[in-house]
Amino acid sequence: MKKALIVVSHGSRREASNEEVRQLAQQLSTHQENSFEDVSAAFLELAEPSVPDGIMAAIERGAEEVTVLPFFLSAGRHVTQDIPAEVDKARRQKPDAVIRIAPYIGRAPEMTEIVLRLAKDHR
Repeated sequence: MKKALIVVSHGSRREASNEEVRQLAQQLSTHQENSFEDVSAAFLELAEPSVPDGIMAAIERGAEEVTVLPFFLSAGRHVTQDIPAEVDKARRQKPDAVIRIAPYIGRAPEMTEIVLRLAKDHR
């Protein structure tokens, strides 16, 4: 079963910020621990593709299972309401596809170590 990962960010008027998320997706796609055949980025607003369009594109490229990863630090409205609503749009379009939402980045147990390492490296 071909699996896809979509990293979802807010989206920015500043194209360089959107490109950072796209570059992260590219880095994830070639990472040695990656188990997804297809990795891409999608955005809630201000950038393309939208979340439903990103999911549809992954399915068109052959993904049978899509994991949406919210690239957010906290469980605000985007994580708790907007992303689930956008994923539901895609589920209605492709009811046979398996589309999951992973926990948002801020929930990762490793976040404490990451924050402390970044702070220590820049003292």
